[in-house]
Amino acid sequence: MAVFQLTILGINSAVPAHGRHPTAQIFQVGEQLIMIDCGEGAQAQIQKYHIRKSKISHILISHLHGDHIFGLIGLLSSYNLEGRKQDLDIYGPEGLEEIIRIQLQYNGGDFCYPVRFHILDTGRNYTLFENKKFSIQTIPLDHRIPTAGFLIKEKRLPRNMIKEKLVEFDIPYQIIPSIKAGEDYKTPNGKIIANDKLTIAPPKPRVYAYCSDTRYTERIIPIIKGADLLYHESTYCEDYKEQAVISMHSTAIEAAKMAKKAQVGQLILGHYSSRYKTTEQFEIEAQSVFPNSIAGMEGGTYEVPRLRSEN
Repeated sequence: MAVFQLTILGINSAVPAHGRHPTAQIFQVGEQLIMIDCGEGAQAQIQKYHIRKSKISHILISHLHGDHIFGLIGLLSSYNLEGRKQDLDIYGPEGLEEIIRIQLQYNGGDFCYPVRFHILDTGRNYTLFENKKFSIQTIPLDHRIPTAGFLIKEKRLPRNMIKEKLVEFDIPYQIIPSIKAGEDYKTPNGKIIANDKLTIAPPKPRVYAYCSDTRYTERIIPIIKGADLLYHESTYCEDYKEQAVISMHSTAIEAAKMAKKAQVGQLILGHYSSRYKTTEQFEIEAQSVFPNSIAGMEGGTYEVPRLRSEN
């Protein structure tokens, strides 16, 4: 079974504090690694949690606030020093490539490996990338500067053949792909065998939704609805909810309301303000609205198993 899991490298907002680092994540789909945001210290966290950084093929940057990008130039420079050869695709708002290339210019170098920058349209939901296994879409968020979240969606697998039916109906092997794609089978004498008599449904495609810095906005509910795993920023608890409004961030309660209305499987809280030394309060408040809420922690790995099947 292909791995579909999140590893949190950094979980704090703004600055490192209380042993927590600014935002950075690794999402694994099968053998492929996707980095989501790259705050200060991300590279050290990659080493600490034994992430194979050479396997990172895509880097997704939600917005250009420093706590989400200040680790990026260090990571890219290390790839240079290590002689990386693999292609790297970097997605971010307009200005990200300029920021990186200015740093490289005054450092006296350039990339020694193929790097492609892709400018995000943070105002709409669309597909950034897709292959046979998964796709990456944007989630338009509402923050002080252009910001996007990301939706990683597993592709739907073919239906599974019931082996006994191959023998029972003497089905030629050339026909199997079309049956697995959902077609009925017509026997040589013209009898139609319904597809659901020949196959069983594959596991439901898994979905991860990442909602970076944003105030509460219900316009994203149709996009993230039914996600198996939702990471939603929760910079503040109720004791600083006025500050959340001012800074265009969310509270733990608001993140939980989003999870409940979007009918997600599990909510992971994060992007904690340095005002909080511990994270228990976030979890308690969120669970009062959405019981399957947990306070995310650095080094935490959250796997989405294939449990549910489609009809």
